Amino acid sequence: MAIIIPVLVCAVIGLFAAVRMVVEQETPRKLLYLNVLNFAIAGSVVLLVPDIMGLFAAAAYFVGSTLESNAIASTLAGGVKRA
Repeated sequence: MAIIIPVLVCAVIGLFAAVRMVVEQETPRKLLYLNVLNFAIAGSVVLLVPDIMGLFAAAAYFVGSTLESNAIASTLAGGVKRA
């Protein structure tokens, strides 16, 4: 029972972020909710897989999703300016 409450909290936060991401009109705010959703997914993986490999999987997912979000944000901001 003790593990169910944190997983439910992650699920509710993830569901809220997913709904807000779909409803939101402004792209920068969508990216904010995408990051929150990525935190919720990584947290859920750590809580649901009771093994050290679950921690590694969550860390790999989190790093990959963070790099993806940064690439999207950089592209939207105009990318790298080259002389």
